[in-house]
Amino acid sequence: MSNINIYNQDCMEAMKSMPDKAYELAIVDPPYGINIAKEKPRVSGRWNYTPRKWDEIIPDKVYFSELNRVSENQIIWGGNYFNLPATRCMVIWDKQQPVENFADCEIAWTSFNQVARIFRMSFAANKFKIHITQKPVALYQWLLKNYAKPGDKILDTHGGSCSIAIACDIMGFDADIYEIDEDYYKAAVERFERHKQQAKLEF
Repeated sequence: MSNINIYNQDCMEAMKSMPDKAYELAIVDPPYGINIAKEKPRVSGRWNYTPRKWDEIIPDKVYFSELNRVSENQIIWGGNYFNLPATRCMVIWDKQQPVENFADCEIAWTSFNQVARIFRMSFAANKFKIHITQKPVALYQWLLKNYAKPGDKILDTHGGSCSIAIACDIMGFDADIYEIDEDYYKAAVERFERHKQQAKLEF
């Protein structure tokens, strides 16, 4: 049984109290600084949300320093937007994007000394969106399968829709997940609880 904790808390405040290397792996999706949270939905009916300002700027150096301090390894989505050290182990999500104005892929920086990898899954298959940058549960399952070891504890500083919570529960990993926005937090907790109830019904 996995132990999944979802907190409505500022990750910077949370990390201040964490010991060094408290987590074996951090998988995070911080703001890219491209103002996508202000945009209106470009695909009708895909999601409902209120425009927000959380994506106006990227995290500062203190965030990345703290993330590196509290975790042994990191996978950071939007790595191409941040001034991070060179790495040969980039992860690319090929979104098989059917919409012309959407990006074909997203890129994650990792701290691993491995070859670059590509995960292919249609963005359109990501149903029941509660967050504008929601990623598929299957993507996080793939990351855990390829980059986490049994017994690793996982950190996510920007939970959003908390797809990672569902993936960790399915894969049997303990995780601490932080989301500062109260509306996203409530929607994510409800989503996770629905997953847990569905999992019980399957037995």
